Amino acid sequence: QVQLVESGGGLVQPGGSLRLSCAASGSIFSINAMGWFRQAPGKEREFLAASSRSAGITRYADSVKGRFTISEDNAKNTVYLQMNTLKPEDTAVYYCAAGPSTYIMNYWGKGTLVTVSS
Repeated sequence: QVQLVESGGGLVQPGGSLRLSCAASGSIFSINAMGWFRQAPGKEREFLAASSRSAGITRYADSVKGRFTISEDNAKNTVYLQMNTLKPEDTAVYYCAAGPSTYIMNYWGKGTLVTVSS
């Protein structure tokens, strides 16, 4: 099993920035990719970004490309999501995920709330 714990959510003004962190523990040898998703009230969970350093793959949803950046610190088993130029429509619960590839995620964190509001 893999445990994922997100942190870094909070309230930010429109146009601001926020960096989310996700620390992985447990059977991390079983995962090759980590990613971020979000779910806004009344909407389905949405893919944002995923990265696999072993495969040399990083991919983003069109909705966040150029504003959000995913990065990894393998020494800390942590993945980050740097979010810039935030908009009110970015308000959501943000989830960290991990799995065997950037298209298959089978471990999930509990989420961290990001609210973009003035």
